[in-house]
Formats: sequence, C-alpha cells, structure tokens
Amino acid sequence: MTYRLIRSRRRTVALEITREGEVVVRAPLRMPQRDIDAFVSSKQRWLAEHLARQKAYRQAHPTLTDQEKEALRRRAKAYLPQRVEYYAALMGVTPTAVHITSARTRFGSCSGKNSISFSLYLMQYPTEAIDYVVVHELAHIRHHDHSPAFYAEVAKIMPDYRQRQALLRP
Repeated sequence: MTYRLIRSRRRTVALEITREGEVVVRAPLRMPQRDIDAFVSSKQRWLAEHLARQKAYRQAHPTLTDQEKEALRRRAKAYLPQRVEYYAALMGVTPTAVHITSARTRFGSCSGKNSISFSLYLMQYPTEAIDYVVVHELAHIRHHDHSPAFYAEVAKIMPDYRQRQALLRP
C-alpha cells in the first residue's frame, strides 16, 4: 500500500484518507518504519473499504462546473426557503435566517443564534433526503446537540428519518 508519511511530535500513529483518495499516515518522529508499515498493513481491510466507498462517492458526484454550481444554488434558493417555512410552522420554531453556502463537508448547520445554512450540494439528493436535512437543522433550534431528545424532535415530524438519512450516505 502506497502512502504519504508525515512525521511530527505526536505520540500516536494515525491513518487518514484525503478527499482525493490519498492515504496519509501521521506518525511520531522516532517511530521505526517497520512499526509504521505494520500498522498500515493491519489496517488493509479498513483502507480498502473506505477507499472503495470514497471512489464510488467521487464517481457519483463528479466535480461540478461553475455553471452547474450556479444552477444548484438557484435550485436551492428556490426550494429550501419554502421547505424551511413549511417545516418550521409544523415544528413551532423560527430560524433567524436561511443561507445557501458552497460547503463541501456538511449539508447543513444551525448557528447558536438559530441561523440555518444549507450547502448547495444538498440539491443533488432526492427530495426526501433534502427535507430530512431541513427538519434536522430546524430541530437544532430546540436542541443544539444530537441528544436523544433532539432525535425525538426529528422523529415527531419524520418517523422515517433514518431511511432518509441513509440516502445521504455514499
């Protein structure tokens, strides 16, 4: 297995797969190379599984052109505010603002001041998944965590939220 090694003043060895599919090993300065190789070898199954999953995700979501991103942004601006309004009324909550971002690592977020942001990339998913993210973020207005009470709030509106959540996974 080919990997990039980064040595630093750390105590433990760690494995990472970058967004581009590169395997990175972070290791202590004085850790012997044979121990690093043994660690990587012991993680072959994990690496193969995650590299395959990431490759499938990249194939399903190729890099978008600026025009494609702008089209997603327009769709998000047209669709998401109306869904936020609909579900906010059902849930009895009021977000302070709704923003569309180009975030790549999360579909949505809710700030401490109850401002909700959604990634334009969310629009690449089925409406069931999109609506789940809307309800998820609105539930954060009541519960700023992922506690059982938070998921109970989500389940009140979407009893099938787990199936919808699964649509977002690569």
